[in-house]
Amino acid sequence: MSLWTSLEPASATVDPGGSTTVRLRLRNTGDVVDEYRFEPVGPVAPWTTVEPQTLRLYPGTTGTVDLTFAPPRTPDATAGPNPYAIRITPTEHPDATTVPEGNLTVTPFAEIRAELVPPTVKGRLRGRPKLAVDNLGNTKLTASISGSDNGDNLSYDIHPGSVQVEPGRAVFVDARLKPRQIIWFGSKEERPFTLAVQRSGAVPIDVDGTYVQRGFLPRWLATFLGVFLALAITFVMLWISYRPQFTTKATELANTDVVSTLPPPSPSLSAPVASSSAPAVEPVQPQVSAPPAAESPAAGDGGGGGGGGGSTPKAEETKEAKAPEVTAATAVTQLAARSTGRHICYRAYVADQGWQAPVCDGAEAGTVGKNLPIKALNIAVSGTKGTRGSGAFKYKIWEGTKWTGAADGVDNYLGSTKESDEPLQGLTIQVNDGSVCGNPHVQDAGWLGIVCTDPGGWKYIGSRVEDHKQLEAVRFTV
Repeated sequence: MSLWTSLEPASATVDPGGSTTVRLRLRNTGDVVDEYRFEPVGPVAPWTTVEPQTLRLYPGTTGTVDLTFAPPRTPDATAGPNPYAIRITPTEHPDATTVPEGNLTVTPFAEIRAELVPPTVKGRLRGRPKLAVDNLGNTKLTASISGSDNGDNLSYDIHPGSVQVEPGRAVFVDARLKPRQIIWFGSKEERPFTLAVQRSGAVPIDVDGTYVQRGFLPRWLATFLGVFLALAITFVMLWISYRPQFTTKATELANTDVVSTLPPPSPSLSAPVASSSAPAVEPVQPQVSAPPAAESPAAGDGGGGGGGGGSTPKAEETKEAKAPEVTAATAVTQLAARSTGRHICYRAYVADQGWQAPVCDGAEAGTVGKNLPIKALNIAVSGTKGTRGSGAFKYKIWEGTKWTGAADGVDNYLGSTKESDEPLQGLTIQVNDGSVCGNPHVQDAGWLGIVCTDPGGWKYIGSRVEDHKQLEAVRFTV
């Protein structure tokens, strides 16, 4: 070796967005004049500057080179110790390359960006905005999400309530706003609200939005119903006052005694006489017709108390129709009818539980912390011209798998619900128009982070092939 080197200092610390300098000393211990070229290597090489880039030394002389490290204030500048090295190549002896190594510690910094998508939502009974949380720092972000408004006019259902975001990553939080009072009649009202992103020991980041609450029925309809009700009451009162009295005379006759014009019978005629040739005259009594008797049951009907001889109802012969199964296609069709655009709905077949209810657009399907694997997935999309994919089974990733495809609004199934088949370790997925993003939750590893496909391409989402870990939960967005 014809070269001696020394880094001063060997370890340095730098803030993202700042810079620091390390001096490299080297001595030509050979017996010929040599020129040395310097090249930074390692993960910090993109932000390393060497000055000068070449140095010519006579035998026995010493020279210095300044190494300047300037990491950017971005997630790429990973917080913590980062090794670095400088490759020194002699011109006269290029095979005698020297690589002195040092350590550069990058200090951590936190930077968050939160945005409501969309900032204004409209509805009569509820609103569903999404909160995008971006981690622009170089350390893992853990934060909780809460909602508030000045008049306490809204209730908030936020899922998930807390997030963990890796550097350079983003997550979407679903918020459901529900007004505490319904506007039955009248025009719309704007209700400002705030979603706060709270980190431990830091000032919360407030994101303002507006919920436009619409009236359930228009004001003109309330006026119309009021006028209609007043006219109806007036008509009923007039009808009661002036309706024809068709039964008045019949009632009077029924309640009036009939006076006989015949003389009263004599005492001798008060008792019947068998030999009398003239019949005794009886007083005429007023006759009031009785209501008609109820019809007796026909002899053929079996008669008797309880009516046991009638026809038997066929209730036992009719069966209640079984409710249709709600699949991912059902959910995405209903969602697309309410809100046009790109949507993805999905549901998981969980071991020992069966099919779960479908969820959509970034919500969680499966289970977390219960050690229950996903055996199959049912996926459907709208606005992406269909989806294609295949399941990757635990212990036999590509063996026996096949690609399946489905158009917009049609169910696509990945994996197998058979008890004898292995659970899913992951899946490959693509959409025919645009990109699809997925975040898998893997056994003993947690959430692995969001992975997005290139437009029209596919990506594998799940446990690493060599780990053989079961898939427990997923989230998808398009």
